Amino acid sequence: MQIRSETSVDIARVHALNVDAFNQSAEADLVDMLRASDDAIISLVAEDDGDIVGHVMFSKLVTPPRCLALAPVAVAPDHQKEGIGTALIKRGLTMAKASRWRAVFVLGDPAYYTRFGFRVEDAAKFETPYPKEYMMARELMPGALKAMDGALTYAAPFSAFD
Repeated sequence: MQIRSETSVDIARVHALNVDAFNQSAEADLVDMLRASDDAIISLVAEDDGDIVGHVMFSKLVTPPRCLALAPVAVAPDHQKEGIGTALIKRGLTMAKASRWRAVFVLGDPAYYTRFGFRVEDAAKFETPYPKEYMMARELMPGALKAMDGALTYAAPFSAFD
């Protein structure tokens, strides 16, 4: 398996993967909209024998500044539980840190995302319409979130799904 940056050749296959992984088109449409709006910062695919079997996207948040949102993470149903999602997330976090982003926020299951260093406590002081018990953050720069507060505002394409 190879993890690499998404290219324009991958777009249709990434869309199909997201539809297949989530059994609906909402996440696939979100990926397309984030890409089209230039809000997608990191978009990685996992490729196995020429097939796209995983995808992850990190997009810029409106607020807090210099922070990213992790969403979605998709793995082909017949390749789940093989560590593909984990590998994609780890590579994306490494790339985000190298590019000097301050932090990454994610909405999801703490039992899964805490293994990557995400913490509910780090996101708790930010205003969000999402359930606080599922909103997490991970600092990429030590102390980056200490002086920040206020609204957690996703890129405009997310509003189409609220």
